[in-house]
Amino acid sequence: MSEEERKDFGDKAEEAAKEFKEDVKGTFDPENPESGKTIAIIAHLTLIGWIIAIIMNNSNKTELGSFYIRQTLGIGLLGLALGLIPIINFIGWILPLILWIISLIGAINGNQKPVFLVGEYFQDWFKSL
Repeated sequence: MSEEERKDFGDKAEEAAKEFKEDVKGTFDPENPESGKTIAIIAHLTLIGWIIAIIMNNSNKTELGSFYIRQTLGIGLLGLALGLIPIINFIGWILPLILWIISLIGAINGNQKPVFLVGEYFQDWFKSL
């Protein structure tokens, strides 16, 4: 790829990003509780969904969206840590699955209820998100 093609590609990508940001501003309003609910639900949909939720939440922060981004990050890391321990590997995946389901139900309902045992820790540890 020539230098001119790379520059043209970079310009197109930058323009597309600006257009996307403008579209997102109209769709996700921090004052609208439904926009935070959308981000909260998307955060529960795989790692890619979590990353998309972070990007959406960074353009217009919502309290509900940030809350569930922190919750799902903590649940994912807990599942990874428990899954690496050989003796409790199978049981170690059941607890995060249950926590994920409880968290998803809370996100769908629009409630900010931390998951039991570890939810408050996740909010404290990941407060920068």
